[in-house]
Amino acid sequence: MKRKEIRCIVLEYDRLEELPEEDRRLLEQARQASAMAYAPYSGFKVGAALLLENGTVITGNNQENAAFPSGLCAERVALFHAAAQYPDIPIRTLAIVATRKGEYTSEPVSPCGSCRQVMIESESRQNKPFRIILGGKDRFLVVDKASDLLPIHFDHRFLK
Repeated sequence: MKRKEIRCIVLEYDRLEELPEEDRRLLEQARQASAMAYAPYSGFKVGAALLLENGTVITGNNQENAAFPSGLCAERVALFHAAAQYPDIPIRTLAIVATRKGEYTSEPVSPCGSCRQVMIESESRQNKPFRIILGGKDRFLVVDKASDLLPIHFDHRFLK
């Protein structure tokens, strides 16, 4: 038997002002996207904003459906839109925020497993990791790559 340890580095910021200006702008766009989410069942509105290498920003928000689980998370809406419209332009950063009853969550919201898997596939597709910013009301977490959020993941090597 081998014992392996998996580590990831997470940067934690206690104030929005501590983040670089580019990250603050991206978080603001994610916040704006969350306001347009369709979440009549959960009331949990999530917004995502992707910054592409060419400076383009793509936003997404969660879209619920009465026929659960036919809805889609904000992260996947943004990632799939970017892949469909800008397939050859790498993602540089993804910011994610959530609100409940009109208030930002006090803690940063973490992506679901499906979104984490799609993030990893997006990194694999572009052959390059991207930063992920998880935003709360007064606390922010930043990781350098999706595999930091899902270290033991399914990937294309299993399909060969």
